Amino acid sequence: MSIKQGFLIELERETANTRRILANLTDADLTFQPHEKSMTLGNLAGHIVELHNWVSIAISTNDFNIATDYKPLKPTSVAELQEVLEAGFIKNQSLIKSLPEEQWLSQWTVRVDNYIIGEMPKLGAIRFVVYNHLIHHRGQLSVYLRLLDIPVPGLYGPSADEQIAK
Repeated sequence: MSIKQGFLIELERETANTRRILANLTDADLTFQPHEKSMTLGNLAGHIVELHNWVSIAISTNDFNIATDYKPLKPTSVAELQEVLEAGFIKNQSLIKSLPEEQWLSQWTVRVDNYIIGEMPKLGAIRFVVYNHLIHHRGQLSVYLRLLDIPVPGLYGPSADEQIAK
């Protein structure tokens, strides 16, 4: 299996997991904030969706400056989140398919102006900066759902909401 084939599988599965969470939300849920230091549910969901779209940023660039290249997604509806996720999925899929195998090992830098957060091959950027970061925040979002008594979908196996009563 090639690197791109592996990432295409991961892209499909992780996008499907985020789709399942978004499908359980309503627009009214977006303002929920479990603590004053926490993001609102809408901002957290927006960050998760935009992290999906960072796949194409890591593939198509060699340097990402958060100070100048990043504008947080501030969604106003669940439909907007779903639309941005789907558009990003199509773009990500196309870029992964088109990236020559040797480019996966080319250097990628994430920074805030002159402060370098990390330098790594694009392969590592997608794993560390994008997917691990995305999975972490999606885990937080699943707790928000639980606090709102919204069914939590199983992402890597059945959730407590999907368990068959014994």
